[in-house]
Amino acid sequence: MAERLSAREAVALLTADFAAADTPLPEGPPDGPLAWAGYDASRARAAERTGEEESVLYGTATVGGRPCVLVVFEFGFLGGSLGRAAGDRLVAAYRTAVDRRLPLVSLVATGGSRMQEGMIALTQLQRVAAETVRLRAAGVPHVTVLRDPSTGGGWATVGAGADVVLALPSAQVAFAGSRVRPPHADPAAYTAEDQHAHGHVDAIVPPDRLGAAVARWLRLLAPEAGGPAEPRPPAAPPPHALGGPVLPATGWDAVCGARAAGRPRARAYLDAYFEERAAVNGDRAGGVDPGVECGFGVHDGRVVAYAAQDGGATRPAGFRTVARLVRLADRLGIPVLTLIDTPGAANDAEAERAGAGPAIAEAFAAIAEARVPVTSLLVGEGGSGGALALAAPGNTWVTPDGYFSVIAPELAAQILKRGPEEVPDTACQLRLRPQDLVDLGVVRGIVDTAAEGQQEAPSV
Repeated sequence: MAERLSAREAVALLTADFAAADTPLPEGPPDGPLAWAGYDASRARAAERTGEEESVLYGTATVGGRPCVLVVFEFGFLGGSLGRAAGDRLVAAYRTAVDRRLPLVSLVATGGSRMQEGMIALTQLQRVAAETVRLRAAGVPHVTVLRDPSTGGGWATVGAGADVVLALPSAQVAFAGSRVRPPHADPAAYTAEDQHAHGHVDAIVPPDRLGAAVARWLRLLAPEAGGPAEPRPPAAPPPHALGGPVLPATGWDAVCGARAAGRPRARAYLDAYFEERAAVNGDRAGGVDPGVECGFGVHDGRVVAYAAQDGGATRPAGFRTVARLVRLADRLGIPVLTLIDTPGAANDAEAERAGAGPAIAEAFAAIAEARVPVTSLLVGEGGSGGALALAAPGNTWVTPDGYFSVIAPELAAQILKRGPEEVPDTACQLRLRPQDLVDLGVVRGIVDTAAEGQQEAPSV
């Protein structure tokens, strides 16, 4: 069972300098808009018990040296429920973040909309949604922390609408609150851990590490907090090759080299390229592809978003996570690096039912529509559309041990009704070697193996 923290206790996990905004409650009719008998008395008892006037408070704070707007729910005040006054404070918090160009951090703990205010309470969700749109349009990041419980409309707007979603261990996280779930429902489905497993939460963070985690995300997503919007950033340089510098003599040599067990994989490239990084998890549609890693990192003092395939067949959730990452980076004005290494998109029945085609289309579209520069490096296998979906038009590079092909040589031989012995010749006919790709104009060049940190351009 997760520990239920008060609003002030939750704030203390992040900062000691929270300055709450002075937000006096507006005048209203007795017992609220519905004249719900006893509502004023319930509010008075909640205020006495918690020391807060409403279920939501907001203000400014500094987390890890970065200024931000902090909004926090008090679950002890009528279950952290949303009514008109709480909605007013949420709107004010979002607008302060936009006006001052400060990242928004929300600490959610809510049971949903306040019954005593009826549909007036429920319509606060529309107000939050509208402010979320404004926040995104302004390129201001939002990091949320889900406490216990985070359910109902508060989860479905403030929490799930954030750019990065963190959660405390064992917290209840679900649209359905504990008293309205179907009989015999699997209790695991309503936990932060299960939401993480299905791609709706980016990370589960223990309380003693929460301050450091939020501070890291603020460094990555809001490197110039409070400043004007940055112009189009320069492209991220491609990483140097980590394998050998020798180019393959034949097409089949290129295929065998890319498939070699000891070849450096995307994780090695990420480790060498970034000074620090943090991953986003899942596609926000119920899926996680462990073979695709996406997130944000620091390279040579600059923040760069990354999406990397690890060498396996990429599943629909992987393509959707890439699209999510690229679109978030685009909103925040952060350049993108993609690392390509896949024999192709997963093509089993489960992948087809999960929307392989639409997911690949989303990845293609996200890169095509990005206003920030995207740099791509082919570090191994480049199998068909499943690889090309991560490739930046006009800014894709290749390592000496990578190859790109319209189709795998074995499959090409099958289609052409050739025997297994003809696969190597077919690989040569496909012109898939790095040097072939340069000649064909498919890639800009072949990256060298110079020591990391040198500024020379990759060799062509």
